Amino acid sequence: KQWYQRRVAITAGGGGLFPLGGTEISGGYKGYGLAMMVEVMCGVLGGAMWGPHIRSWQATDETREADLGQFFMALDPGVFGAGFSERLQQMMDEHRALSPIAGQASVLVPGDPERRSEEECARDEAILYHAAFIRDMEVLAKKMKVEPMKTLQ
Repeated sequence: KQWYQRRVAITAGGGGLFPLGGTEISGGYKGYGLAMMVEVMCGVLGGAMWGPHIRSWQATDETREADLGQFFMALDPGVFGAGFSERLQQMMDEHRALSPIAGQASVLVPGDPERRSEEECARDEAILYHAAFIRDMEVLAKKMKVEPMKTLQ
């Protein structure tokens, strides 16, 4: 409760966002519900693995198939009201203008890390892959009887 009162004082004094997750008093159950919704839509509904049944993502010794489900939803923002693009841009601009936490250069919004990665790839004229991905591609190339992709050391 003391933690919650401190956060309320900080938020009331200048603004802030409560995280998803945490204690119930701060609405923490919402993170659990959103995570479970993602698992249901992508894993259970899609007939794929979910939660603790998904293999380790970047383990170099993992040999099981990933079996990751996908869920796609198409929405027409115009149905919900006018000015979606402008309001979304304002939201992203305001988030980017926030002060970052210690040790971080800036506040990012979805898509920012990908744009930075794309710029780095263009600058370096190369794409960085995790070792497990390269291994999987070599196995696939051998299985398909094609030449494996060339890598730089």
